Amino acid sequence: MNTANFPWLTTIILLPIAASLLIPIIPDKDGKTVRWYSLIVGLIDFALIVYAFYTGYDFSNPDLQLVESYPWVPQLDLNWSVGADGLSMPLIILTGFITTLAILAAWPVTLKPRLFYFLILAMYGGQIAVFAVQDMLLFFLVWELELVPIYFLLSIWGGKKRQYAATKFILYTAGGSLFILLSALTMGFYGDTVTFDMRSLALKDFALNFQLLLYAGFLIAYAVKLPIIPLHTWLPDAHGEATAPVHMLLAGILLKMGGYALIRMNAQMLPDAHAYFAPVLVVLGVVNIIYAALTSFAQRNLKRKIAYSSISHMGFVTIGIASFTDLGLSGAVLQMVSHGLIGASLFFLVGATYDRTHTLMLDEMGGVGKRMKKIFAMFTACSMASLALPGMSGFVAELMVFVGFATSDAYSSTFKVIVVFLMAVGVILTPIYLLSMLREIFYGEENKELVSHQALIDAEPREVFIIACLLVPIIGIGFYPKLLTQMYDATTVQLTARLRDSVPTLAQQKEAPKVSFSAPEIAN
Repeated sequence: MNTANFPWLTTIILLPIAASLLIPIIPDKDGKTVRWYSLIVGLIDFALIVYAFYTGYDFSNPDLQLVESYPWVPQLDLNWSVGADGLSMPLIILTGFITTLAILAAWPVTLKPRLFYFLILAMYGGQIAVFAVQDMLLFFLVWELELVPIYFLLSIWGGKKRQYAATKFILYTAGGSLFILLSALTMGFYGDTVTFDMRSLALKDFALNFQLLLYAGFLIAYAVKLPIIPLHTWLPDAHGEATAPVHMLLAGILLKMGGYALIRMNAQMLPDAHAYFAPVLVVLGVVNIIYAALTSFAQRNLKRKIAYSSISHMGFVTIGIASFTDLGLSGAVLQMVSHGLIGASLFFLVGATYDRTHTLMLDEMGGVGKRMKKIFAMFTACSMASLALPGMSGFVAELMVFVGFATSDAYSSTFKVIVVFLMAVGVILTPIYLLSMLREIFYGEENKELVSHQALIDAEPREVFIIACLLVPIIGIGFYPKLLTQMYDATTVQLTARLRDSVPTLAQQKEAPKVSFSAPEIAN
């Protein structure tokens, strides 16, 4: 069978969406049939993702592959255009992996199971589409598509303040999306030809001032999703009210959309403006790392503590994107995948702990490790990954960003020393608040009132299986990063070369290596 021309990406995107439409007509009284149906669909789609990339993707090719393009609304030059390169392929695989595990994590859901799994499957296809589409208007549409399921998943299955968290989420993210639409329309209508194809837009000769305006618009939109301080306040509220499977989708996939779009739209399509905004990204990344880490210290709510930890770790992504080095950009992509795995594992364990203790307040816990030994061991392993323990993916990713930025010739030595020092402070703060969290939950004397009122049952096989599935790639990447980096190195090297060419001094340095470059030259 010749599969070279098979529409793999279209099938992968539309399969879960089409499958979700069948859920209302599936005979089911207690939700068991629907959950097995959803899990099977998730597994089939993930298998298709792996097979498509295994058979049809060339790691050495930096350009788009598995490309498909069909006219959709010709009058608006709106095409169904999808493709994958080194930036999108790892994140598509991550999406399939995390979403399938999230379906398994949702096994205990009994409230409106048809609607719940319908939203999960619809979101499955929408998230993959965000990483695959190559048309700006289509990108905006699928970006909006994944907002709706999250809103309902928060507002129906969330905690006591779920309506507030869901409303805040939709206001922040939908407000940011307006900047995507305005910037996309402005880019499409610029010049003599009207096009929304991303490859064509990247070739347009935008004036520098125009690029700067577009870059600022995109940055606001993606800063909300990444999130970048001060546009981050929706995330702790959303995590504070979400259920475990929704946590996994938020931490594992949604935040990565912001980082991916920042690379795809801002850096790749607006390289001249990126040279001017890069120092701003570095500063914002440092603020994320330090501010969110310090704020995590003060949180007594377990979910909010992990949420601020996520914000802190995503600061390394923005610094890597702005490093102008192959190693730094590679580290940023690796950090997105690594944090997707680690964040999903931690939030799943937070949900598992809450299901047993029925409290999120650290002051009300203590000593539960004596009764929940498996959860204690898994929580400890995932926390070690989050604090960048050597041998786990977080360590490799953050080290690559560290070294990539420290060796960058795009900034002055003084600027680099200050930034690297502050990054190191953030790295030191992380184990302090994570180890303190573990001590307050699992060590010390048992809370007699908690033990007497709650059945502290240890982890069941389903929960152990989910964490094992997440820890395998975390440890595998930690010991052998090439497992992942070989998938995208060709693309990131090509992109870094283009970004360096956009900075005159760095472009000259390619010919004359002895020429130095200082930070103010790209900031002016």
